[in-house]
Amino acid sequence: MKKFVSIFLLMLYLVSTTELYQLLKIPELIEHYIEHKKLNPEMTLTAFLKTHYDHPIKDGDYGKDQKLPFIIHSALLTLIFTINQGFSFELVTSNFNSLTFHKIPSKDEDLYYKGFLSSV
Repeated sequence: MKKFVSIFLLMLYLVSTTELYQLLKIPELIEHYIEHKKLNPEMTLTAFLKTHYDHPIKDGDYGKDQKLPFIIHSALLTLIFTINQGFSFELVTSNFNSLTFHKIPSKDEDLYYKGFLSSV
């Protein structure tokens, strides 16, 4: 169940933030191709794609042509931040007290063998 939910959330994110939503328009592409195929049975898929994507023209079905995938691109997930009119920055000067450092020994100097370092 976790795998399904994670895949669903990933797909939801990708569809809303990338051009992946254009793939959801593929059934319209197939339907529009079938309409053109009925009008001209000799039209191939490559000819259909060239007329709609390579050199698009404004014809009688221009409204349907604009609904095809990757024809119109839109701005996705635009975030706008505004600052309220009453917003202002204030610089506060404060006096800092100086810190005093205390020496903390890292070894016990009473048990330190003085002759050890000279013998190394």
